[in-house]
Amino acid sequence: MRAVISVVGKDRPGILACVATACAQRNINIVDVTQKVLQDLFTMIMIVDLPEDLENMHAIADEFEALGEEQALVIHVMHEDIFNAMHSI
Repeated sequence: MRAVISVVGKDRPGILACVATACAQRNINIVDVTQKVLQDLFTMIMIVDLPEDLENMHAIADEFEALGEEQALVIHVMHEDIFNAMHSI
């Protein structure tokens, strides 16, 4: 199952590494990533493959949200189908 991870926050070194490490620890494969710094605002979108045996995507979303709070970032994880539906209007 694919998901979209979005990350926004004040730019600083290590944001990509932090999120990528969290993905690796949860056996989440990063398929594609794009990032941009707008003035001092870091933005990133990742397309990821979630593990086949994942039972609760909400738990992963909550974990990444908590990581974002720890890192002074806003991190959202959303199922790819929901993301696509939201952006096809």
